[in-house]
Amino acid sequence: MTKTTITYNYYMKPSFDEIYMELAEKLAKRSHCVKMHVGAVLAKDTRIISLGYNGPPAGTHNCDMEWAEHGCPRDSKGGCSLAIHAEQNAILYAAKNKASMEGSTLYVTLSPCLACARIIYTAGIKHVFYLHSYGEYKKIASDEGVDFLVKFGVTVQRMSLTKTTTE
Repeated sequence: MTKTTITYNYYMKPSFDEIYMELAEKLAKRSHCVKMHVGAVLAKDTRIISLGYNGPPAGTHNCDMEWAEHGCPRDSKGGCSLAIHAEQNAILYAAKNKASMEGSTLYVTLSPCLACARIIYTAGIKHVFYLHSYGEYKKIASDEGVDFLVKFGVTVQRMSLTKTTTE
């Protein structure tokens, strides 16, 4: 598996990939999760079809307000009992609004976990760009979600939004 790192000059005209990843970073700041803030943008043909960030389902609890010190209660496997991942939120919103995701591109600030990778593949998303490694965050040997997507023909690239200046 080949991973590509993309960098750009802050003063140059940004590509759509850069714009959408920067938007995903901004969306991550809206997350109510105490442990990790993740944002996602789903785009097709240079148009945004959906957005998402991680947190509890709309209309339930906001973890940062109700359980600010430790986060939401854990489920039987030790994971968040309320959290929906950013990419899941983006995909669910697109599906709810009957937007076609076939051949689309997902920009997400944290590489997909294995469960999200299965959903991404099933939704027909063909390209995934991510900033940070889920494997590194969880301290596991590999990015299982990335490995799954690559194995089944989804293009996956790690981005770096390092801003360089010319002074």
